[in-house]
Amino acid sequence: MTVIKHKEQRVGVFIDTQNIYHSAKMLYHSKVNFGAIVKDAVGERSLIRAIAYVITTEAGDEKAFFEALTKMGIETKTKDLQIFSSGAKKADWDVGMAIDAVKLAPKLDAVILVTGDGDHAPLVEYLQVNQGCQVEVVSFGKSTSSLLRAVVDDFFDLDENPNKYLIGHQNRFQNKGKNQRNNFNKKRGPKDATLGTIADDIADLSGQE
Repeated sequence: MTVIKHKEQRVGVFIDTQNIYHSAKMLYHSKVNFGAIVKDAVGERSLIRAIAYVITTEAGDEKAFFEALTKMGIETKTKDLQIFSSGAKKADWDVGMAIDAVKLAPKLDAVILVTGDGDHAPLVEYLQVNQGCQVEVVSFGKSTSSLLRAVVDDFFDLDENPNKYLIGHQNRFQNKGKNQRNNFNKKRGPKDATLGTIADDIADLSGQE
């Protein structure tokens, strides 16, 4: 199918924050620049809504993160992290994200799903067949479901330019050799690669323009 993108095209962006956040951590040990992702995914088209689906914890450290997203023009929808008596934890926005996409579809020409989760493949097909929407996916290709990639009209691979869509990735890569040498000079084994705390991630994101 030919992908059409023009200035009058109405676009809605739906961000599976947890999926993208953890993909960036797993693949690059870095944090996500959500503002840059939305800007480039939409391009010169008309952005109608951009919604990020996020999970809140008991500590409430996410407030600055939410404020940073709002400054970028991204709405946030929150859901509390569920902790069961067994100790198991559950945080899932898949259904809520799908419902919003379906509700807003009549007002959109293109739907952009920022996720690599294959569970969204049925949503993609529904939007294409029943709503006539062009459906695009933005994610890290290395961690994106092959099923999801197969059904979308267009795939935007963040792996092709990680320095642009990650915070601190380039500096971390450049300093890797130096850090390793310092570790060995101290007669220790290489330090474990840390993913950083939530507080650090929020502080970095809050500093974005």
